[in-house]
Amino acid sequence: MNQTGPFAPLDRGAQGVKAKSMSQTLNIIVNGEPRRAAPGSIADLVRLLELDPAKVAVERNAEIVPRSTLAHEPLGEGDVLEIVHFVGGGDHGAAAQDTWTVAGRTFTSRLIVGTGKYRDYAQNAAAVAAAGAEIVTVAVRRVNVSDPKAPMLTDFIDPKLVTYLPNTAGCFTAEDAIRTLRLAREAGGWDLVKLEVLGEARTLYPNMVETLRATEVLAREGFLPMVYCTDDPIAAKQLEDAGAVAIMPLGAPIGSGLGIQNRVTIRLIVEGAKVPVLVDAGVGTASDAAVAMELGCDGVLMNTAIAEAKDPIRMARAMRLAVEAGRHAYLAGRMATRKYADPSSPLAGLI
Repeated sequence: MNQTGPFAPLDRGAQGVKAKSMSQTLNIIVNGEPRRAAPGSIADLVRLLELDPAKVAVERNAEIVPRSTLAHEPLGEGDVLEIVHFVGGGDHGAAAQDTWTVAGRTFTSRLIVGTGKYRDYAQNAAAVAAAGAEIVTVAVRRVNVSDPKAPMLTDFIDPKLVTYLPNTAGCFTAEDAIRTLRLAREAGGWDLVKLEVLGEARTLYPNMVETLRATEVLAREGFLPMVYCTDDPIAAKQLEDAGAVAIMPLGAPIGSGLGIQNRVTIRLIVEGAKVPVLVDAGVGTASDAAVAMELGCDGVLMNTAIAEAKDPIRMARAMRLAVEAGRHAYLAGRMATRKYADPSSPLAGLI
C-alpha cells in the first residue's frame, strides 16, 4: 500500500525532490522502516502517525524516552525509533508491559518498598514479595562488631534479584549524606541511590538548601541520586538541573500516613519534570497510592504504611493492586468533572 505525507516510507529511488525541501526533513527509522520526517518533537511524530502519545511507549536509539518528555524531545537526524502500544489479550497476543525507566534502568513494578519497622527480616522479605517490588530502600548503618554473625538483610532479600537503593535516612547535613553514600558505593558498588537531607527531627521535612548542595556533589562524583524533596515545583526543577535522576516529593510528613496533602503541586511537578517522579512519604493506605498514580507519578515509595499495618503482607498486596489501578486510571484518562448532574441514560423516548 502506498503511503504519503510527512512521514511516508523513504523511497530511495525517488527523484526530483527539491534541495530546500530535503534540507527541512530528517532521515529516521521508525519500527524498522526508513522514513523522512519534518523537524519537531517525538510527540509530533506520534500524533502525525495518528497515535496518542499517552498510549504508546517510545524507545529512541535503544533508550526508553519517558512518556512525560515526548513533547520536549526533538527528533534528530538518524534517530532509530521503536513505538509500541498495548494490545488486547486473547487472540491478539500478550500485552506489552508498562515499564518505567530511571537512569537507564527499567523496572516493571512501580512500587518501591522500605526495609524498616518490620517485625523481622523474614516479614520484610514476605512483604516485598507480596508487593511485587523490584526496588527496596536500605539504610547504611554500622556493622554490629560484637555479633558479626547476626542476621543481615541480604540473607533474606537477595540484592541480585531485588535492586537495593541505599538511602541517607537520618542525615541532617549534605556532608553526612555524601559520606554515607560514598560508603554505600564502596560496600556494594551502588551508584543509584536515594538522597534525603532532613531539616529537623520533629517534622523530618527535607532541608532543600542542603539537599541541592548534596545533589550537585553526588552527580559530579558519578552517583545517580533519586532525591526526596518538598512538594515544590521550583525546587524539583532545581534538583533535576543539578543532576537528580528522579524527583521524590513528599505526600505528607514521613511516617504520618496522612496521604497526599497537595495534589496540585504534585501534578505540577509531574508536568514539569523530564525525569521520573515518585511520591515518597506520607502514604497511609491503598487509596493514597492510587491517588499518586492517578496524578501521573511514575511510582510510589512507602515503608510505614505496610510495616505498621495490622497485616503487613495483606497490606503489601493491597498497595500493589492500588498502584496498578491508579496507573490504569491515569492512562485511561478520567472523565471531566461537571457542576451539575448528567444522566447516564438518555431522557429522549422516556415512557
